[in-house]
Amino acid sequence: DYEHPRPLLDALDHRFGSVEADIYLVGDQLLVAHDPEDLDPSRTLESLYLDPLAARVRAGRGSVYRGHRAPLQLLIDIKTEGSSTYLALDRRLRRHRHLFTTYAGGRVHPGPVTAVISGDRAARGPMEAQTVRRAFYDGRLADLGSTAPASFISLISDNWTLNFGWLGEGAFPDAERRKLRDIVRTAHAHGQKVRFWATPDLAGPARTALWTELLAAGVDYLNTDDLAGLEAFLDSYRPAA
Repeated sequence: DYEHPRPLLDALDHRFGSVEADIYLVGDQLLVAHDPEDLDPSRTLESLYLDPLAARVRAGRGSVYRGHRAPLQLLIDIKTEGSSTYLALDRRLRRHRHLFTTYAGGRVHPGPVTAVISGDRAARGPMEAQTVRRAFYDGRLADLGSTAPASFISLISDNWTLNFGWLGEGAFPDAERRKLRDIVRTAHAHGQKVRFWATPDLAGPARTALWTELLAAGVDYLNTDDLAGLEAFLDSYRPAA
């Protein structure tokens, strides 16, 4: 998202329900960039995401999209050491306590934005230790069906190409379709959502075919850098009868 001309705002203009930001802990700052060589002290998580989201929710009377109560997912991919980066992130999330879905008192209290922590796995330890938490953990397929509840692992994500051979060309193998639907069924039964990254993102029939199968299986989020292409696909998508 952050490599688009208007980070966050471009995604919201396309009406998406999830945006992703990669963060690096540099000194005491959380900087947003895909690669270390792109780090810019002016591009902080607060300036690009947290402050604009807070302003938008105020203007939207408590919602990112006025009149639409479902939370926006803010997927935060930690690129530096996970434990220290998460603790720095947690301090910033606490400054916007009314903005974020919160786990407290053994319950999830929905907010306008749900922060989900991905990237470096060392974030898991300090997150699990918290009794009050303003973020949730992005699990992997290895976490599917584990004892970790959806109140901690709210999302199951994995690399498509490490789990499936089909890339949208030709027919989707029946065994892979069953595997995909079993994954989604298990996650949803545990109250978790599903996402795959590393899916084809070049516009064309293969991407359309793969996206169609993902939606038909009930996958909750589609990964793309092509905002207009995904919006057009979703607007035209019609589930099979």
